[in-house]
Amino acid sequence: MARIRWNKDHILSFVDAHIIDYPTPINLNYMWSFGSAAGICLVIQIITGIFLAMHYTPHIDLAFASVEHIMRDVNNGWLIRYLHANGASMFFIVVYSHIFRGLYYGSYIHPRGLLWCSGVIIFLLMMATAFMGYVLPWGQMSFWGATVITNLFSAIPYAGGAIVEWLWGGFSVDNATLNRFFSLHYLMPFVIAGLTIVHLSLLHKDGSNNPLGINTNIETIPFYPYFYVKDLFSFLILLFVFSFFVFYYPNALGHSDNYIPANPLVTPAHIVPEWYFLPFYAILRSIPDKLGGVVAMVLAILVLLLLPITNMSKLRSSTFRPLYSFCYWFLVSTFLILGWIGQKPVESPFIEIGAGLTVLYFAFLLFLIPIIALIEISLLKKDTVTDELS
Repeated sequence: MARIRWNKDHILSFVDAHIIDYPTPINLNYMWSFGSAAGICLVIQIITGIFLAMHYTPHIDLAFASVEHIMRDVNNGWLIRYLHANGASMFFIVVYSHIFRGLYYGSYIHPRGLLWCSGVIIFLLMMATAFMGYVLPWGQMSFWGATVITNLFSAIPYAGGAIVEWLWGGFSVDNATLNRFFSLHYLMPFVIAGLTIVHLSLLHKDGSNNPLGINTNIETIPFYPYFYVKDLFSFLILLFVFSFFVFYYPNALGHSDNYIPANPLVTPAHIVPEWYFLPFYAILRSIPDKLGGVVAMVLAILVLLLLPITNMSKLRSSTFRPLYSFCYWFLVSTFLILGWIGQKPVESPFIEIGAGLTVLYFAFLLFLIPIIALIEISLLKKDTVTDELS
């Protein structure tokens, strides 16, 4: 079949090598479409964010009113705002799926350790960007969420108080806080876009993993048109789900208290972050000590950076690792229940359940993965000896 070939000249040759003719394992399934979907979500967030910034006013007396102005008076402002707000949720859904796909198929195992770590760093920056964006509407949950989360830095020994005052730009969450959060929220997506290019460069350097976790350098096909069509189909599904929320349930993934202007004198009955922070928020609350909770919450993400080191297994994909596969689905269940616990009041039995699930979460990532790897290595050695004797 005749295919379009770009002239091997400068930028077009780069596009040809990395997008058109990029050698892709022949057995990739739709789970590998989450990466390109995440890139599309990032583009949507940047474009809608730029348009929102044209009408937003980063001042505590005007921020809430400027958001209402966007919703009511700006042509199609409601659409741009709902695209941006729900786009953040779609972005996290895609990225969480991308991460758990990597965990299932062993995409963090050598030689892709650096690729995995770059993805974890992007995830951290995404969470920071999303948190700062959550503060900008200056509703009740925005203000109190910012107060609670920034106060966590006060748990740092000796320098905690000074760090919190530096973040606030004063002695409380105020106009200086909103201004710097707006500036950083506008800047960070471009930093994420730059790191995404680094992430893609590392991917193309080491090559894509595949469902079988084996070397498929021989059996590859060009990215275009085969996987281009596959990614396009996945994007259409994402667009359908995205549109469903934007046009029918635009506030389903938000919090109703954020439609109340921020009031420092009235504390909401239950302060919760956005849904994509809930599992880590549950880990934070599960430990009675403030410093211990903050450390556990941060380590819950940073522990992912250790996976290329702790997993010594010769096998990548869970397709050939039944014990790991069982524990993996146990981890997924643990993570989802932690998300459910994160939105519940801080009371019994939710505190005890959250503490137990936190232990299970860290046990899998820190202990079970290397133990399972050692078991698999010993079994492979026995099989090798048996084959040699026979």
